[in-house]
Amino acid sequence: MSIHIGASPDQIAPYVLMPGDPYRARWIAETFLEDPVQYNDVRGMLGYTGTYAGVRISAQGSGMGQPSMAIYAQELFDDYDVQAIVRVGTCGGLSEKVSVRDVILGTAASTDSAMNVPRFRQVSYAPAADFELLRIAADVAEEKMLPVIAGGLYSADQFYNPDPTITATLAEYGVLGVEMEAAALYTLAAQFSRRALAVCTVSDHLVTGEETSSQERQETFEDMIVVALESIVRLDGTHRS
Repeated sequence: MSIHIGASPDQIAPYVLMPGDPYRARWIAETFLEDPVQYNDVRGMLGYTGTYAGVRISAQGSGMGQPSMAIYAQELFDDYDVQAIVRVGTCGGLSEKVSVRDVILGTAASTDSAMNVPRFRQVSYAPAADFELLRIAADVAEEKMLPVIAGGLYSADQFYNPDPTITATLAEYGVLGVEMEAAALYTLAAQFSRRALAVCTVSDHLVTGEETSSQERQETFEDMIVVALESIVRLDGTHRS
């Protein structure tokens, strides 16, 4: 067991879907996985393992923000030897290129967090997705004709930013959505030489004002889950062949 995950090593799969909301982890397990078994409820951060298309996959909540994400991602990579984590969460739309319920594949994650300062000092490190996983996800989305677009994310440290003008500037530079976890996940995946990808559904739009309900955010958005699961199955098949 790790400090924050009360599971033995064999209870967690090599591939993990990681929503911020632990109740979305439960919804994923009950809706998409066969024979799901709960392995974690420490601090209410639910985790489950089951199978999808014959591949063992876990669903583990991370909580909100990069510090919380970093705790769970590091323990999964370091203590449980997880090979790939796909973040499945929500984001706010920053660009008119995306609409509510569109799915963004996060190619890279800009951030205002200072978490990486101790690691890289004066260097502005650029956290990026795993290319193979990103390419597979794009192929899956195209084949299934899902509303998916690849582009940059902004991992904000504050949900209520006192300077809202920063998002407009980021949008001018091609950033598609704002969320709170991807930069930390991508950094840790690089540290442990593992794979990571953020697949985020646009739940509200900072430009148009469109939004979804909390219940919809918790228990819908099937497109991003299908993309994530199918991508993991193909990744597993590629590396087994």
